Amino acid sequence: MASELRVEESPVGPVIRPPDPAETVILYVHGDRDLSGDPEPALDHAGRLAARTRATVVCTRYRPAFPASLDDVQAAYDYGQASGPVVVAGGRLGAGLAASLLVRLRDSGAAPPRCAVLISALLDLTMESQSLLLNARADPTFDVAGLRRQVARYAGGTAPTDPLLSPLYANLHGLPPIQLLTAGTDPLLDDSLTFAARAARSGVTVDLRVRPDHAGLRGEAITAMASFMATWSPAERTVRPA
Repeated sequence: MASELRVEESPVGPVIRPPDPAETVILYVHGDRDLSGDPEPALDHAGRLAARTRATVVCTRYRPAFPASLDDVQAAYDYGQASGPVVVAGGRLGAGLAASLLVRLRDSGAAPPRCAVLISALLDLTMESQSLLLNARADPTFDVAGLRRQVARYAGGTAPTDPLLSPLYANLHGLPPIQLLTAGTDPLLDDSLTFAARAARSGVTVDLRVRPDHAGLRGEAITAMASFMATWSPAERTVRPA
């Protein structure tokens, strides 16, 4: 199936099309430790998601500075809407941008996506969560000091508690169903746990899944995402087997 996928360039970034596309479009917002906004490293993951769901996947490219990054993600959302109903997914900073997009769309009265999936989400750019320190000690590749410097550059002069920069501090009422995927060893674990609790208290449908470690999270992410998206895409209940 992967060999049958087509990758095309679009005004908002690469687009992955399966041979028999479903109606739904997935807007995938990549996020890496460098906060680069470059979607190419995520094309393999996005391709497996396209193969599993039969959805067209728009891998948005965004400028690595706020608020231009959020403007680019919204432009990609508008692009996806022209082709069909959209669901939103993202990882790390991309997950944070996906959550911020939900808030901005609600506040502007724009049509929301059917649902959203946030993976190992960076939702609190104050960088003060306990898991950021405790779990980073177990992962020698996770550079907390370096991430703080990158976050400061990315935010520019925006206050770290601004609700569109750090959606953990936003009013979460009225958002569409959200799935949060994380691991017990994730330095960003507290972002997902706190966001899930706040969203649930605000009446948002929340599916929180915490795997023991990153290996378990990587192994189950596509299956969990596809199942959740199918639940909230009524016209298309069927996903391909793993």
